Amino acid sequence: MAWKSSVIMQMGRFLLLVILFLPREMTSSVLTVNGKTENYILDTTPGSQASLICAVQNHTREEELLWYREEGRVDLKSGNKINSSSVCVSSISENDNGISFTCRLGRDQSVSISVVLNVTFPPLLSGNDFQTVEEGSNVKLVCNVKANPQAQMMWYKNSSLLDLEKSRHQIQQTSESFQLSITKVEKSDNGTYSCIAKSSLKMESLDFHLIVKALHEG
Repeated sequence: MAWKSSVIMQMGRFLLLVILFLPREMTSSVLTVNGKTENYILDTTPGSQASLICAVQNHTREEELLWYREEGRVDLKSGNKINSSSVCVSSISENDNGISFTCRLGRDQSVSISVVLNVTFPPLLSGNDFQTVEEGSNVKLVCNVKANPQAQMMWYKNSSLLDLEKSRHQIQQTSESFQLSITKVEKSDNGTYSCIAKSSLKMESLDFHLIVKALHEG
């Protein structure tokens, strides 16, 4: 009888554990990406690729997973949706910097985990490198720049740091451009202006050739 009572008690404890923990398990599914349980930043470089593997932890049934690139849904093959799902981000470029990939639980999309790409690359410069203007007019040299990490920007003229005249020179910098505005252009403004971008990875420069013509010059 004692043996039988012991078995009954053990079964009772087992059933109690099931009652206590089963409801919690049904609502406490956790998502991981590449083994991480929190949102994280993935450091990468242009031309590389990354595999992101999302998996459900603590699931008590088959769980469908959804992937999003920013706000857009990623198409997944039928065999790549249940309990574990992977996406391959190939041919990563500078334009992918800051892009997020989010894995969501199909039945409760509030359960999610995100990965943000941090694509590091040296400065990339572009712009209209040849301009001809008349004396007395205004001109703007726009140096388009992309860099991660952010670059320190400078303007040079004829290989020397540009001596800015407050009354005629104005510099504007945004996250994507470095602009030099010159008002009432003079003959002395003629020359080669260099947009210099210096980051921890590399220093790059782009030359802008400014030709100033005398007023009414043919």
